[in-house]
Formats: sequence, C-alpha cells, structure tokens
Amino acid sequence: MQTLTTAQAVVSMLEVNGIDTIFCLPGVQNDAFFDALYDRTNAIRPIHARHEQACAYMALGYAMASGDPSAYVVVPGPGFLNTTAALSTAYAVNAPVLALSGQIQQAMIGRNVGLLHELPDQLSIMRGLTKWADRINAPGEAPGLVNEAFRRMLSGRRRPVGLECAMDTWGRRAPVELIATPAVPDPCPVDEEAVEQAAKLLGGAKRPLIVVGGGAQGAGASVQAIAETLEAPVMTGRMGQGVIDGRHRLSVTMPAGYRLWGEADVVLAVGTRMQAQQQNWGMDDDLRIIRIDADSAELDRFRRPEIGIVGDATATLAALANRIGKHAGKPNGRAEHVAVTKAAAAKMLREKLGPQIAYLEAIRGALPEDGILVDELTQMGYAARLAWPTYKPRTFLSPGYQGTLGWGYATSLGVKVAKPDTPVVSINGDGGFMFTAMEMATAAQHGIGVVAVVFSDGAYGNVRRIQQLSYNNRTIASDLRNPDFVKLAESFGLASERVKSPDELRAAITRGLTRGGPTLIDCPVGELPDPWSIIQVPRIRPRRG
Repeated sequence: MQTLTTAQAVVSMLEVNGIDTIFCLPGVQNDAFFDALYDRTNAIRPIHARHEQACAYMALGYAMASGDPSAYVVVPGPGFLNTTAALSTAYAVNAPVLALSGQIQQAMIGRNVGLLHELPDQLSIMRGLTKWADRINAPGEAPGLVNEAFRRMLSGRRRPVGLECAMDTWGRRAPVELIATPAVPDPCPVDEEAVEQAAKLLGGAKRPLIVVGGGAQGAGASVQAIAETLEAPVMTGRMGQGVIDGRHRLSVTMPAGYRLWGEADVVLAVGTRMQAQQQNWGMDDDLRIIRIDADSAELDRFRRPEIGIVGDATATLAALANRIGKHAGKPNGRAEHVAVTKAAAAKMLREKLGPQIAYLEAIRGALPEDGILVDELTQMGYAARLAWPTYKPRTFLSPGYQGTLGWGYATSLGVKVAKPDTPVVSINGDGGFMFTAMEMATAAQHGIGVVAVVFSDGAYGNVRRIQQLSYNNRTIASDLRNPDFVKLAESFGLASERVKSPDELRAAITRGLTRGGPTLIDCPVGELPDPWSIIQVPRIRPRRG
C-alpha cells in the first residue's frame, strides 16, 4: 500500500499499461492530474494542443499507426464534447484509445446546479461513444478501473474506452494498492472445427475471393499464404490496405474487387464489415461466405454466413493457412484473370481520374515504402482509397465509415509522434484543413515533422459538385475564402511553399521529408473529375432469393 492521490494512481497505471505519450489540454478540473503527471514526464510525454479535438485526433492517429493503445485527457463539458468527433471515429475504425475526462465536484455530479463545464450526464455520452466507460470515485478504485479500461479496450474487437474523474477526487489521498502488471486481454481460442470447415469450403472453390479489412492488419503473412495457395484475389477496402503488399499479383483495390465480387463463388472475409459488398454490390444464393471476426455481432449483421468464426484474425488465419493446402486442388489459373481485371480497373481509373492519379503518383514517388499517407474527405482522398498503392500494414490511414471531415491534419500529427522515424504525409482539401489548421502551432512547438499538402480549390468541392449536378447549379454555402496558406504556415514557423504541378509536388515533398521538420505545401487545383461514379456502383449480383 502507498498513500497516493487518485491522479498519482492513474498516472502510475497508465505507465504500467505502456502509455508513453498523453495528448492533452489542461484546465482547472484536471489541475491535480497534471501535477501528478509532472513527476512522471520522464516516462509519459505530454503533448498539448490548441484545441481539444486535436488531442483526441492525435491519440487516434497514434493508435492507428502503431496498433498500440493511446490516451488523451481533457476537461469536462465542452472540453470533452470537443473530442467526440474523434472519439466516434476511433469507434468506427476500431482504434484502442483511452479518453480521460475531468468532472465537476463529485457531490455535484447530476444535480444540474450550473457549475462550470457541467453536463446533465457526461458519463452517458461517453458510454454512447465507447466500448466501455466508468467513473473513478476514490483513489483506491483507480488501479483496478484503469486496468479494466485497458482489458476492455484490448479484448475482442478493439475500440475506445473512457474514464472520468471529479476535480476534487483527482487530488484526494488514500492508501492505494497499485497493480504491478498491465491488463491482459481476454483469451480468444481458435475454433479449430470451424477452421477445418472453412478450409474444405475454400479448397473446393472455383472462384474464391478474399476480402480484408482493418481487423486483418496483423495477419498479412497468412492472408498472402492462403491467397497464393488458392490463387485467390485479395480485395482491400480503405481500412484493409496494406494487409498485403499492393504490388502483389493477387492484391486488388475496390474497383477491380467489384468486378471479381460479381463472379466469386466463395468469399473469405476477415476483419471487415463488408458493408458496401453486402448492402450495395449484392448477394445471392450462389455466393457462399466465410467470415472471421473478433466481434460475434458482426458475423450475421446483413446475412448469416455459410461459416462464421469468432476469433483473432492473426491466430485464426495462421491455423487456416496450415490446413488449406490439404484441401486445395491444383492451381486454377486465376492469377492471369486477376491481372487482366486489375489492368482494366487501372485503365478506367486513369481515364476517369487522371489529374488525381497524377498527383497520387507524385506523392507515392516521394514517399518511401514504409511512408504513411493520412487521407481526408477531399477529392484527392477519395481517389486515394481507390488507387493508392499501399505497401506495408498501417501505412494508409482513413477515417472509415465515419467520414470525419477535418480529421486529417491533427490525426497525422499523432501518427508522426507514434512513428517519429517514418515519413508521414497528410493530404487535405482547403475546407477540411482549416478545421485544425491552428495545430500547425502544435507541430512547430513539439517538432512534429509531418508534411501536409493542401489541395486548395476555394470550395467544399464535393458539396459544390453535388449542387451543380443534382440541383441545377444552385450552389449555396459551398464557396470558401482562404488565407494565404504559405504565409499562414510560415507565421507558425513551418517551412512552406506553393506548387502547381505533380512534378513540383513530388519535389516539394522530397524537400520537406529531407528537412525533417513540419512542412506545409499549398497546391492550388481546379475542379477535379468526379470520383463518385466509381465509388457508388450499381448492384452486380441479383438480390438474394
């Protein structure tokens, strides 16, 4: 037993559970927490931002890039509410983020007396956006609750969790028994019987297809082994890019995958919702699906699969890879068909999205193989989800179904903190970039060397296009008045320049990565080709009978 404050106990348990960085914005309700953190900055580095949303976005980027837990701490009420877009995005992309929030005085919680930063029920909001959340009411509770938060976060389907603590509870002292070991995730044994059934079904398939999502990011070696045994194409959605090398002969992105979906007889889906495929591309009785997912509720959300396996993707696929060979027949020659399909899809993309493809090729040419691209809700980002060549796991980061406009720049700062020796490029539109442009100050203060590219067109481009095409050019509330991005970045102390072509962009990114410090590149563009005819495709299989 040690006599500690609640804050000291929480900081100690964060350290035990491997947190080496905490993204934060201090305030009066958390003064005691930061006083406790002061004594542990040799172990936990605080990175403070200019807005609470950036704290949570940086924690999200850290978790997505590393695959490890991350944490942020903010004041309650408006401070916590400012983080909820990032928290909902962490939920969408299954990121292990711990949200720490202060609270008003413990005796006043829920009484609606009008205290500073009081909400009617902050904990309910937190619980609605996380996998699990609770309140620390006393110093002695802190070690157990922190470890419980990490256990919940890391067990099964990873998702954010939350803890709140009242401002007077942070500083309260009492005897505390710290826990010496980090939280251990719940065991997730391999379902050997189901794996054997899956191996038999896949082994007998004539036109197998593998679909991987973010849940397969640690299982690339087994995915590739299974694909090569079956000569099965591997379709990577935006969250699954990098599971196998995008240059592999069997790796396909969504445009080619759409065509292959229409002819597949057996699909192996790993760590993916398959929302687009099941809800939009179509299902029928000739298509048999095997699903592997850490979340049992995900297996039959749209339709019950032929075989559903609840389990860790890495362990389950390793077992499947060991069994598949004895059931697979002779090579079926599918690799040649996949190559033709890929080539046709690439030709279509280049014809329809030529300007975006040219810029993406310039970025890819400047980034090394392990370089990380953080996309945005922008015309270049939409094209990247279809055409970006991803070579390594966790090197193409996207906000998933949440589609969080403005997430990109702040998130990329957290990515770079997690991977300080890895080049990181953030692509933005001028609309989304301005959501967190003030965090250039954070990048400069903490030396976070992200190269950010702003493709500026003076509008919320997607909104304007829809208004033009669908509403008889009745454009409203979509034009933007921009600052001089180069001068703005220079005023924060960033290196900055303006480019006007893909070749100039590639050279500018190379210069930025060579310098190593934070960089902003303004790249004015005109109206770009519409990507939505490629993204929103018609049903390719008939409805299930």
